[in-house]
Amino acid sequence: MNHLKSHDDSNNLLIVDIHDQAFNDYPHINRDDALTILHGIDSSGRVITGLDVTYRAWQAVGKGYLIKPLRWPLVRVITDKLYMFFAQHRHSISSWLTGPSTCEHDCSRSKK
Repeated sequence: MNHLKSHDDSNNLLIVDIHDQAFNDYPHINRDDALTILHGIDSSGRVITGLDVTYRAWQAVGKGYLIKPLRWPLVRVITDKLYMFFAQHRHSISSWLTGPSTCEHDCSRSKK
């Protein structure tokens, strides 16, 4: 998120940590769901999730072309499944790739 925000020269993005008090301003987004999959709100106020959020965010900072192929119809089917796998196992994958977690909060997902 910090890397994405560093490209936001026009201040188009508002990034809210779900553990922050500011998240309470978004009661229409369930905290447990947001721990499972990335959530965002588009310019029309509609809640979007997953790679759609990622694409729209990068698009908002003028770099959407970098990940646009992930949203192509045939590729999208595969990348959405890969995203969900990654989202479900992101803490394990991250610790495997970058070392022990530096999470400041309870990073575990709620079990449903």
